Amino acid sequence: MARQTLVLLISSIVFNLCGLFASGSDDHSRPMILPLYLSSPNANWHHRQIFDGRRLQRSEPNSHMRLYDDLLANGYYTTRLWIGTPPQQFALIVDTGSTVTYVPCFDCEQCGRHQDPRFQPDLSSTYQPVKCDINCNCDKKEAQCTYERRYAEMSSSSGVLGEDVLSFGNESELVPQRAVFGCENIETGDLYSQRADGIMGLGRGRLSVMDQLVDKGVISDSFSLCYGGMGVGGGAMVLGSIKSPPDMVFTHSDPFRSPYYNIELKEIHVAGKPLKLNSKIFDGKHGTVLDSGTTYAYLPKDAFHAFKDAVTRKVNFLKQIHGPDPNYQDICFSGAGRDVTQLSKVFPQVDMVFTKGQKFSLSPENYLFPHTKVSGAYCLGIFANGDSTTLLGGIVTRNTLVTYDRANDKIGFWKTNCSELWKRLNYSNAPPPVPSAFDGRNTSVEISPSIAPSGLPDTVIPGVLQVGLISFDMMLSINNTIKPNFTELAESIAHELELNISQVRLMNYTHTGNNFVIRWAIVPAESANCFSNTKATGIIRRLKEHQMHIPQKFGSYQLVKLKVEPQMKRSWWKQHYWAVVVAVIVTSVLGLLALGTWLVWKYRLQDIVSYEPVAARAIVPEQELQPL
Repeated sequence: MARQTLVLLISSIVFNLCGLFASGSDDHSRPMILPLYLSSPNANWHHRQIFDGRRLQRSEPNSHMRLYDDLLANGYYTTRLWIGTPPQQFALIVDTGSTVTYVPCFDCEQCGRHQDPRFQPDLSSTYQPVKCDINCNCDKKEAQCTYERRYAEMSSSSGVLGEDVLSFGNESELVPQRAVFGCENIETGDLYSQRADGIMGLGRGRLSVMDQLVDKGVISDSFSLCYGGMGVGGGAMVLGSIKSPPDMVFTHSDPFRSPYYNIELKEIHVAGKPLKLNSKIFDGKHGTVLDSGTTYAYLPKDAFHAFKDAVTRKVNFLKQIHGPDPNYQDICFSGAGRDVTQLSKVFPQVDMVFTKGQKFSLSPENYLFPHTKVSGAYCLGIFANGDSTTLLGGIVTRNTLVTYDRANDKIGFWKTNCSELWKRLNYSNAPPPVPSAFDGRNTSVEISPSIAPSGLPDTVIPGVLQVGLISFDMMLSINNTIKPNFTELAESIAHELELNISQVRLMNYTHTGNNFVIRWAIVPAESANCFSNTKATGIIRRLKEHQMHIPQKFGSYQLVKLKVEPQMKRSWWKQHYWAVVVAVIVTSVLGLLALGTWLVWKYRLQDIVSYEPVAARAIVPEQELQPL
């Protein structure tokens, strides 16, 4: 599987913003709360029960906006950010390892096909280019400042710097703020091929969104991230300070050590036993770095092998299998069961131990990812790093509130159900709970697109529903009355939903004038009886949020109805159909062989015993017995 590792900057921006941003102080700074897309309240994860009745208190007023995540399918979490006047929307990766926010520019020479249209400065009445001076690198015309970012996985982004109004959605109490951002001219690597539009940089640096908002005095110098659990998603991001829970585990973070958010990791324990390693192994190069833009975790080679061996010994009763992608040497185990809430009964607990002996425990979902081709199998989400840096990506902090207290140079960890963090935060204006759409029976759910966000579970919960069919009605408004090419349209839908063309099926259509109402069915791949939770969630969200981009010749489209059906329970006859067919064939063959054998035996018996016809015998006169 693709390794999304937007990490560890190789070439940093050569741009000094000394004096460019107005600084200020405000004792009433408000934190900006950014919830990750909420999931069904039926997500009864193993962290849930210990937080009933407890509330995470906020220390200041707040504002929030929705975020979206697809950690394992796409490798990142994204948020919606609006730039310009009128605002132009973008889906940006939340990345603590980047220090600049950037989106594709309208005249980008080398940009991939992303989720939203490119930014058009000419359409924004509030856009201003950052003019070239001695404090920055300049473009070829010596008119505008430029930026460049290169990442460890060899992707890069470069372009010009502009300033415009950034807004965080209608749910945000924070008024739109002017900020500097990058307008891309060139993308390479994963940045070119990814679906997300760009990056929202939360790292340490004057171009970071955090630094710019803090310098303006609108938020405090702290933010928090909380990623949902395996297969569930959801959670929240908080820009600004919140009152930390009393049992949050903190460790020191040295801002002078590196520009990245580092922690003082000293030991790793597996099933209560420390790995036999020198504690300095986690202190090489940049130290131990937290990076929300990285999917998995990467340890120095010796630490990785020790960790792998320790986990493997504890699960030696499981069968070790190959990973889903032959291009990677994944360490995978089968036979653990499909219920991820029971993984802690199979896989060992892992503890991170910090400098002063503070211990933070990791659940199996914090170091495993589900095998995409073998049901009930899981693979290690921790790998060997190419250098001495220890890199902890999003997988390690799932169902964990991580507070980046930059003002006090510390980072805290607190286990919680991130999918329901809004309930912990006690926000009256938080989105309403998603009603349970499924009760485990063979029922289907129809969703009106206007109420879909609250009428459809944003994530399919393992054990609750196995999605077997997704159907939807779309209305096309085309410029002529010619019937659209349904084959080409199906190919476009398959491309947008990342499916095989065989999975997209035309059911029927009707039309009135230039309006066509077309019903489509999305079915699982031929080798599967149902969709994986991640795949079903991705398809449903893209349909609900109108994220499909179809060719312009098909005109505009509107989602009319969306229907999700569970995997149908097959009758006894359907379950045993092939067994019955084979039994009938075998019985028929055996019957024919028996019949043939009997006929052959009878034929041969007739050849051995020959009977003379009565008519052919000589007539002998009857004689009486002679007396003695």
